[in-house]
Amino acid sequence: MKNRFNIRQILSLILAITMFSACSQTKEERAQEQMGIILDSTKAVGLAVAVVKDGEIIYSATFGKKSIEEGSPIAQDDIFRIASISKSFTTTALMTLVEREKLALDMDVSDLIGFRVRNPKFSDVVITLKMLLSHSSSLNDTQGYFRLDYLNPATNPDFAKCYNDYQPGSKYEYCNLGFNTIGAIVEKYAGVRFDNYVVEALLKPLGLYANFNPDSLDAAKFVPLYSYEPIDTLEGSERIFKHQPMAYVSRAKEIDSAYVMGYSTPLFSPTGGMKISAYDLARYMLMHMNYGEVPATGVRIISEESAKMMQAPVIETGTGEFYCLALRTSENLIPGEKMVGHTGSAYGLYSAMFFEPQKRFGIVMMTNGYSPKYKDGFTTIQGDVTRALYEIFIK
Repeated sequence: MKNRFNIRQILSLILAITMFSACSQTKEERAQEQMGIILDSTKAVGLAVAVVKDGEIIYSATFGKKSIEEGSPIAQDDIFRIASISKSFTTTALMTLVEREKLALDMDVSDLIGFRVRNPKFSDVVITLKMLLSHSSSLNDTQGYFRLDYLNPATNPDFAKCYNDYQPGSKYEYCNLGFNTIGAIVEKYAGVRFDNYVVEALLKPLGLYANFNPDSLDAAKFVPLYSYEPIDTLEGSERIFKHQPMAYVSRAKEIDSAYVMGYSTPLFSPTGGMKISAYDLARYMLMHMNYGEVPATGVRIISEESAKMMQAPVIETGTGEFYCLALRTSENLIPGEKMVGHTGSAYGLYSAMFFEPQKRFGIVMMTNGYSPKYKDGFTTIQGDVTRALYEIFIK
């Protein structure tokens, strides 16, 4: 009995020491530990995160490698191509034009873009700008999405393949072609080249170092992106991280030689081409959390009405999931919380920007290389990082 009691005493002492050690850790130390564990378990290349609470950024950090080849770390102001989170930047720019009564969300896209945009199977049903914004237009990406020629009946004999078999407005299918079309409409009605108008309407007033045009940014700050791809070796097949330089490729030659305003806009990828740091993305998120106004500064980018319209559910995409206007709502990302935001994935990058506007918190994460596994509509790294930061800094 005596030995058993001593063992119990020792175990209790170890438990007490462990609990004291955990309690004595700062939130920042806990975050560093948890992000390290997630990086190790997912084998991701690098990671940048930011946490927002009550109108300010309360935490921002980077982990892992910026470059596999050089082994260099990621700096706070290093820039990632954030993929589909870019759609909200394009839509925010669009809303500034709606507020100036240059156009309206219920307008016929055909009238806005300058060629007929109709699903041939439902030729009497108008496809509106709001349908493009909510991925409910019946358009698809099967023909490609980096040129409007795919959609234009005058330049593509197979344009009908760009449309699904259901009536516009009735169902959801994610479509990048629709958002590149929106970018062209923004450019046409702003009367300013797309990348420059986004700077003028959003980035400069917010004080963000970001751009859709890679040539307007310091290339040394670009975080290389790596896709996880199979290769054949003498021993068989294996997977490696492969650098994707196309993520930041210059479009200067095409812009200088044959750019057509309101039509060549997909060169900038309004659907996914924004380049920005995690820290600055959190600053942008703060504006949307505060319904169009930057906290503590009074700088307003869009009206409260426009911001709430972007966050309002339009079409159901799954249980507890809705798409809004370039934003989505999710009850699956953080249990017990209804989050608003967007994810991004391209060239090996996986990103997430989600916030709860009523409770005034939000989380940003992005990784530059990861072997994707999915759960509840998110990659595991998106979910694990977001929930870990929520547990540490919010809950």
